[in-house]
Amino acid sequence: MLIKTILNKCHKFKSFVYGKAYFTEEEGRQVLNVEIVPRKSSKVICSKCHQPAPGYDKLEERKFEFIPVWGFSVFFIYTMRRGECPTCGVRVEEVPWAYGKHHQTRTYMQFLAHWARKLSWKEVAESFQTTWPKVFQAVAYIVEWGLKHRDLSGITAIGIDEIQWHKGHEYLTLVYQINSEAIRLLWIGKDRTVKTLLRFFRFLGKERSQKLKFVCSDMWKPYVKVIKKKANEAIHILDRFHIVAKINKAIDEVRAEEYRKKNGKRWLRTTS
Repeated sequence: MLIKTILNKCHKFKSFVYGKAYFTEEEGRQVLNVEIVPRKSSKVICSKCHQPAPGYDKLEERKFEFIPVWGFSVFFIYTMRRGECPTCGVRVEEVPWAYGKHHQTRTYMQFLAHWARKLSWKEVAESFQTTWPKVFQAVAYIVEWGLKHRDLSGITAIGIDEIQWHKGHEYLTLVYQINSEAIRLLWIGKDRTVKTLLRFFRFLGKERSQKLKFVCSDMWKPYVKVIKKKANEAIHILDRFHIVAKINKAIDEVRAEEYRKKNGKRWLRTTS
């Protein structure tokens, strides 16, 4: 079975066809190259406004990395065209297998990002004969796509927490959606200050913030202050651990005071 037949079965493009496939040796390993050519009737698609445009000229040949096959690295070879868009001027064309200036195909980035959820990025790079930066770029692409296409409707319950990510009291603020039908990470911000949490509520928007019914957090004062201001219609549920700690502290203070009154001494073992 021809390589082109397999590719057309799993990865066919409307306005492009696969040309010849051939092997080359690069850095001591065999690489499978597959040429892609535009159909005769196809038009250049403007990469900015995504509309058809008359052809202008051709650029240099570019290589786009695809999913490895049978242990061989696979590259699409294509000579990029430029179009003279009536709205945007002369622009490099948009191609369906790649995004922006990435030299990896969309499919390959999805493939690497999928494995990056199961293995370390270093292991993914070694397993599929690529590099750590390429795995990073793949994950960044998927995260960016997810942020652009995620649905923020129906959020009525959120949880706010912090995590120490570096020595020296370096924290990140994490906000989760905790509705029973959807539990997911919504937002991460540097530090755990008033400004940090205000950035989250600006991201969420005033209308969605007012629809919040429940907000869970600990008793960190900057969080409490911002929640009171930005989600004043929501029920604020405080972390049980911190409430118990506050109660124990109050009990210790009362016991210590009573002990001093009775015995005139300043020392008493506390419950904490």
